[in-house]
Amino acid sequence: QVQLVESGGGLVQAGGSLRLSCAASGRILSLNDMGWYRQAPGKQREVVADITRGGTTNYAESVKGRFTISRDNAKNVVYLQMNSLKPEDTGVYYCNADIKVPLFSFQNYWGQGTQVTVSS
Repeated sequence: QVQLVESGGGLVQAGGSLRLSCAASGRILSLNDMGWYRQAPGKQREVVADITRGGTTNYAESVKGRFTISRDNAKNVVYLQMNSLKPEDTGVYYCNADIKVPLFSFQNYWGQGTQVTVSS
């Protein structure tokens, strides 16, 4: 069984920083693309940033220049460094990953989410 476990969320004032982590565990043969999504109250879940196994990154326009996604392939961990946070960054942040497990092709997994609240 594969699990994605996020950590690092919390309450921060506008202009502050947080670092999210997401660790994948279980019988993992390989990890491909990993990413972070967020869902604000009353809104649809949206992609924040993603990163390929080789390190190519993509960011939502709203976070470019403020957020940095990175990963440690040896540890099966993806990070999201969030700087200059704004109240509109508030939401539940979810980790997402394409994971290959024994006997199956790559499948998409989600973490349980971690709350980020930015006060003005």
